[in-house]
Amino acid sequence: MKIKVSVSMEESTLKKVEEKLKKSIFRNKSHFIEYATEKLLEEAANEQ
Repeated sequence: MKIKVSVSMEESTLKKVEEKLKKSIFRNKSHFIEYATEKLLEEAANEQ
């Protein structure tokens, strides 16, 4: 089940995300951010 959340970020970061979306497999910002979050959590778990 998906739960809607809200995030705040620097405008420059958002512009980078939007540029990446134009050239990638991600469907939208939510897909991109969910993927990035999962990867970050995997990396953190592997560091422990």
